[in-house]
Amino acid sequence: MTFRDSAWPEGSPCWVDTMADDVDEAMRFYGDLFGWEFLDTGEDYGHYSIAMVDGRATAAIGPKPPGVQAPSTWSTYLAVADADATAERIATAGGKLLLPPGDLGEAARMAVAVDPAGAVFGIWQAGRTTGVQIANVPGALTWNECVVRDYPAAKRFYAEVFGYGFDEPSHGDFEYATLRVDAGDVDEAAEVGGIGTLPDVAPAEIPPHWTTYFAVTDVDTIVTRLVDLGGTVHGGPIDSPRGRLAAVADPGGAYFRVIES
Repeated sequence: MTFRDSAWPEGSPCWVDTMADDVDEAMRFYGDLFGWEFLDTGEDYGHYSIAMVDGRATAAIGPKPPGVQAPSTWSTYLAVADADATAERIATAGGKLLLPPGDLGEAARMAVAVDPAGAVFGIWQAGRTTGVQIANVPGALTWNECVVRDYPAAKRFYAEVFGYGFDEPSHGDFEYATLRVDAGDVDEAAEVGGIGTLPDVAPAEIPPHWTTYFAVTDVDTIVTRLVDLGGTVHGGPIDSPRGRLAAVADPGGAYFRVIES
């Protein structure tokens, strides 16, 4: 269980959100699935709605900008102290900015980028919204990982931009490393995520991406509930070195994973 009300250490996945075609439908789905309650930030922010677990923020759902036809996804944002300086490092290291740094009112300063291996991610400079306030409990964010086809290029990029260290646990032919940062005052935040290779059997149309994991008490029960609510199962449930998990998507197609906490 992790509580935090201050900015996360540099490089930590600190925020996740999804842009939905139908925000009300998405909120009903996740509310029924995880028990989320929502805080609407109001018309000035497009009714971007914060998902709450035990009264603390763990994710958000917002509407797609008018005219945008892109598929729904869960986006991972990495904590930074200075969004503008990080954006410069991203470009120097071979990444590309899709959305340059900009202010979200007093909430944060953020940008969206793609790494040299093709995975899209965001950066988040904390303002009034410091990021996730609760993690590693059922219904809350618990893990984020980047999966790519060019593993060495992605590792070089993230090490250069965010200063990550890597631990590479044995997974047979599957290349995978955990991401480590200077945890500062939160020792358990030292291991903050993972990076690995897309399996050779993954269809070509699956792009490199960051994956969001939410903690649950019982994966099999959650998967059954998800299907009843209109979601789809992409894989599992299966046992993994980190716990029993399943790859799933909401009714709008946004992919995520659930894992037993």
